[in-house]
Amino acid sequence: MRGSSPWKPGLLLLLLSPQAFSTTCARCAKDRRLRRKRAISERQLTRYFVDQRRVRVVGGQGGGGGHSFHSEPRKVFGGPDGGNGGDGGHVIFKADQQMKSLSSVLPFYQGFHGERGGSKNCYGANGAHMYVKVPVGTLVKEDGRVVADLTQHGEEYVAAYGGAGGKGNRFFLSNENRAPKLFTPGEPGQERVLHLELKTTAHAGLVGFPNAGKSSLLRAISRAKPAVAAYPFTTLNPHVGIVHYQDYEQVAVADIPGLIKGAHQNRGLGTAFLKHIERCRFLLYVVDLSVPQPWIQLQDLKCELEAYEKGLSERPCVVIGNKVDLAQSRINLPLLREQVAERVIALSALTGDNLEELLLHLRELYDTYVKTEQSRGQSPVKW
Repeated sequence: MRGSSPWKPGLLLLLLSPQAFSTTCARCAKDRRLRRKRAISERQLTRYFVDQRRVRVVGGQGGGGGHSFHSEPRKVFGGPDGGNGGDGGHVIFKADQQMKSLSSVLPFYQGFHGERGGSKNCYGANGAHMYVKVPVGTLVKEDGRVVADLTQHGEEYVAAYGGAGGKGNRFFLSNENRAPKLFTPGEPGQERVLHLELKTTAHAGLVGFPNAGKSSLLRAISRAKPAVAAYPFTTLNPHVGIVHYQDYEQVAVADIPGLIKGAHQNRGLGTAFLKHIERCRFLLYVVDLSVPQPWIQLQDLKCELEAYEKGLSERPCVVIGNKVDLAQSRINLPLLREQVAERVIALSALTGDNLEELLLHLRELYDTYVKTEQSRGQSPVKW
């Protein structure tokens, strides 16, 4: 028809629709993933927190030796020139401060194989090492025996050595044998079955019964965001928060999941998280001042720690009376100070009352720990 537009209305709407434009670029895809990303709850986070792993490691196999004889014009008897094979790569555990769990550790690792030796006396390339990142504070055990303790960032442990490369026929050249045909294959790599166990490395450990306010206190003094709720066992895995000071010193504080009576007998969360207290240099006992006789909580906590490991309850400590903003807490506070010999710091993690006293005393405990380690000739753990 004369004067009619070549564009049909349906085609025009299709071209103007959002689906007609391409969104396959990397930036658009990343934006869509970020919009879809949701906050991970504490219970979902437990699926990703793993503190035990059984790992089978095998070193890379060495490359076989070369078997060849030199050949060029006007040189008939060139002699053997087969090079040696390359060594297999190791499997190495490396402590990384960015790793917080053993969830990314696979059940099997194998080093890269060495290359075969070539002609003209060319050696085969060595296999690359396989590095496995593990969190700081990882214990490596074999048959129940501790073979490595990775407590420093960047510390390494060779879990499985790679096999040696084979010898080429050039290696067997001698006055008695001018044309050796013998060459050897590469040796297999070392094979081991290891057990990895994570023990949280922190300067201070928050120890208390469920709903004592440990997670709220950690949120108040650091940037850590553990889950907080009005029901027991809100925290299901350890959280580590960093307390920053003006002189750029950093003190790591670990929020240990709540303990109950009989925890050393595997009741409640059991011994799965009692072991994380072993690495703490000093302890912060958190008691609820609003309950009747709060000093009973402190006695029970010390009994559980002592039953789990002798001497654990004797480490430097301070007693934190939480929830001082409640009326009943003000009545129990002087009674608590009469019953316990340790220093008692009364505060409120909810309102922030008297947090300064805790931070100052925490720094005193940290400085004492640093001086003690330096006097022993050891380097203190830094964050």
